[in-house]
Amino acid sequence: MKLDELKTGYFYSNGAYGRTWGVRQLADISIDPETGEKQVHFKGVAGTCRRKQGHCSLAEFARWARYQVALVENDWKRVGSDEIALTEAQED
Repeated sequence: MKLDELKTGYFYSNGAYGRTWGVRQLADISIDPETGEKQVHFKGVAGTCRRKQGHCSLAEFARWARYQVALVENDWKRVGSDEIALTEAQED
Protein backbone atom coordinates (compact mmCIF):
# COMPACT_ATOMS: atom_id res chain seq x y z
CA MET A 1 0.00 0.00 0.00
CA LYS A 2 1.00 3.61 -0.36
CA LEU A 3 2.09 5.37 2.83
CA ASP A 4 -0.59 8.05 2.50
CA GLU A 5 -3.34 5.40 2.33
CA LEU A 6 -2.66 4.13 5.87
CA LYS A 7 -4.89 5.58 8.58
CA THR A 8 -5.00 5.09 12.34
CA GLY A 9 -7.88 2.91 13.55
CA TYR A 10 -8.40 1.08 10.26
CA PHE A 11 -7.81 -2.61 9.54
CA TYR A 12 -5.42 -4.04 6.95
CA SER A 13 -4.72 -7.51 5.57
CA ASN A 14 -1.55 -8.98 4.16
CA GLY A 15 -3.62 -10.64 1.43
CA ALA A 16 -2.02 -14.04 2.04
CA TYR A 17 -3.86 -17.35 1.88
CA GLY A 18 -4.06 -20.14 4.43
CA ARG A 19 -2.05 -20.09 7.64
CA THR A 20 -0.07 -16.95 6.78
CA TRP A 21 -3.17 -14.73 6.33
CA GLY A 22 -3.60 -11.97 8.89
CA VAL A 23 -5.41 -8.76 9.78
CA ARG A 24 -3.90 -5.93 11.81
CA GLN A 25 -5.42 -2.74 13.16
CA LEU A 26 -3.19 0.30 12.84
CA ALA A 27 -3.36 1.62 16.40
CA ASP A 28 -0.94 4.56 16.31
CA ILE A 29 1.60 6.37 14.17
CA SER A 30 4.36 8.16 16.05
CA ILE A 31 7.91 9.39 15.56
CA ASP A 32 10.71 7.14 16.80
CA PRO A 33 12.78 9.38 19.11
CA GLU A 34 16.04 7.65 18.18
CA THR A 35 15.75 7.62 14.39
CA GLY A 36 13.16 10.34 13.72
CA GLU A 37 11.28 7.95 11.43
CA LYS A 38 7.55 7.34 11.55
CA GLN A 39 6.76 4.22 13.55
CA VAL A 40 3.54 2.21 13.55
CA HIS A 41 1.99 0.41 16.53
CA PHE A 42 -0.50 -2.28 15.58
CA LYS A 43 -2.81 -4.89 17.10
CA GLY A 44 -3.34 -8.23 15.42
CA VAL A 45 -7.02 -9.08 15.22
CA ALA A 46 -7.38 -12.11 12.92
CA GLY A 47 -5.45 -14.99 11.42
CA THR A 48 -1.77 -15.44 12.19
CA CYS A 49 -1.65 -11.94 13.74
CA ARG A 50 -4.46 -12.56 16.23
CA ARG A 51 -3.83 -11.52 19.85
CA LYS A 52 -0.42 -10.09 18.97
CA GLN A 53 0.85 -6.54 19.21
CA GLY A 54 3.88 -4.99 17.62
CA HIS A 55 5.53 -2.05 16.02
CA CYS A 56 7.54 -1.40 12.89
CA SER A 57 8.41 1.43 10.55
CA LEU A 58 5.59 2.96 8.53
CA ALA A 59 7.31 1.76 5.33
CA GLU A 60 7.50 -1.82 6.66
CA PHE A 61 3.79 -1.82 7.57
CA ALA A 62 2.94 -0.46 4.11
CA ARG A 63 4.88 -3.34 2.50
CA TRP A 64 3.06 -5.89 4.70
CA ALA A 65 -0.44 -4.44 4.09
CA ARG A 66 -1.93 -5.38 0.73
CA TYR A 67 -5.31 -3.70 1.23
CA GLN A 68 -7.75 -2.26 3.76
CA VAL A 69 -10.42 -4.61 5.13
CA ALA A 70 -13.60 -4.32 7.21
CA LEU A 71 -15.49 -6.88 9.27
CA VAL A 72 -18.86 -7.58 7.64
CA GLU A 73 -20.95 -9.81 9.90
CA ASN A 74 -18.35 -12.54 10.65
CA ASP A 75 -16.18 -12.18 7.55
CA TRP A 76 -13.31 -9.84 6.66
CA LYS A 77 -13.97 -8.14 3.32
CA ARG A 78 -11.70 -6.00 1.20
CA VAL A 79 -12.79 -2.35 1.35
CA GLY A 80 -13.98 -1.23 -2.05
CA SER A 81 -15.28 -4.67 -2.99
CA ASP A 82 -18.88 -5.19 -4.05
CA GLU A 83 -19.75 -6.82 -0.71
CA ILE A 84 -18.74 -3.72 1.25
CA ALA A 85 -20.63 -1.40 -1.12
CA LEU A 86 -23.81 -3.50 -0.85
CA THR A 87 -23.63 -3.63 2.94
CA GLU A 88 -23.14 0.14 3.23
CA ALA A 89 -26.04 0.79 0.82
CA GLN A 90 -28.34 -1.44 2.88
CA GLU A 91 -27.44 0.41 6.09
CA ASP A 92 -28.44 3.83 4.61
